[in-house]
Parts: sequence; structure tokens; C-alpha cells
Amino acid sequence: MIVLLKHSRPPLRLVAAMGLFASAIGLGGCAGMSDGMTTAFADPAKYDLYECKQLEAERKSLAARQASLQALMAKAETGAGGAVVAEIAYRNDYIAVRGQAQFAEEAWQRNRCVAGAPAAVTAPVPPVVAPAPNRAAKR
Repeated sequence: MIVLLKHSRPPLRLVAAMGLFASAIGLGGCAGMSDGMTTAFADPAKYDLYECKQLEAERKSLAARQASLQALMAKAETGAGGAVVAEIAYRNDYIAVRGQAQFAEEAWQRNRCVAGAPAAVTAPVPPVVAPAPNRAAKR
């Protein structure tokens, strides 16, 4: 005997709950990877040819940008739905700046730079040249 099953659509609430559950898992994965992947958005070879003076200026610039982004994220989180806005608007830039700062710091250490040390600029020393012998006096 063949029993015909009535094909019914799943309840709308079940579909909505499954959708929310799937999106929560997806967003949770994104939030967990941000701190561990700071260097994924930065070029590791960018600072290889920089000198100490250039690295010092770049490190200061990156620190200021990182502080600015942190302040913007903190300000955004105070409002309604601000955590979502902070994540969407500022998190990727913040991660990229942290990665760049990490590579700049590694180049700083590799070059053995010292903070605030003026570059050693020496004036070229003219070579000491002995006077030419006087040929007219020997004749």
C-alpha cells in the first residue's frame, strides 16, 4: 500500500531561526579571526628598503592612525548598533594598520634602529694632495 505524504512547506519561524543561526555562526568566525590575521592585510616586504629615519616617521604615522581608528571604533560603539557599525566601518582598516605596524617594527628591529637618534651626517673630508714637484727649478 502506497501512502501519499502531504508535501508541506516548513514553518516560516523555523526558516527564520535557521537563517539567524547560520548568520551568527558566520559572523562569529569573522570576529574570531581578526586578531590572529593582522598581517594578512599588509605587505611583508614594504619596509625592507626603508632607512631608520623613514621607519621612525612611518612608525609614528601608523601609531597615530591606529589610535585614531581605536577612538572611532570606541565612539561608534556608544551608539545604538554601534558595535556592528564599528566592525563594518573600521575593523578592516584597523587590522591592516596593525599588520603594517608589526612589519615596520620588525624592520626597525632588523635594522637595529634607535628612537630619536639623529642620523650621522658627516661632511666629506677633502683628500690631502701633496704639491706637485717643481720641474722648472731642476733645469
